[in-house]
Amino acid sequence: MEETCECCCSEKHKDRDESEIKDLMNRLKRIEGQVRGVEGMLEKGSYCTDILVQVSAINSALNSFNKVLLANHVKTCVAENIRNGNDEVIDELVTTLQKLMR
Repeated sequence: MEETCECCCSEKHKDRDESEIKDLMNRLKRIEGQVRGVEGMLEKGSYCTDILVQVSAINSALNSFNKVLLANHVKTCVAENIRNGNDEVIDELVTTLQKLMR
């Protein structure tokens, strides 16, 4: 049974090679560990600025994840759609970039 997101996900799917999946999953696992670390800092009563520095590191890691995923998207999905004459993908990319730049 396939899980779908009702809120914001399209019905499109992407087949990723194992190396891309492994890289992206490793990045997410590191981010998850960082978030757990911040949870622990809160529970221990760590100083505010120490927590803020860690949250900043999490934001940087998420931005890095987005950059890698976006580059992969442009090199594969967008390029393939343009080669196949589907220029609508350009509008989709522009909309995505606008959301990322909020």
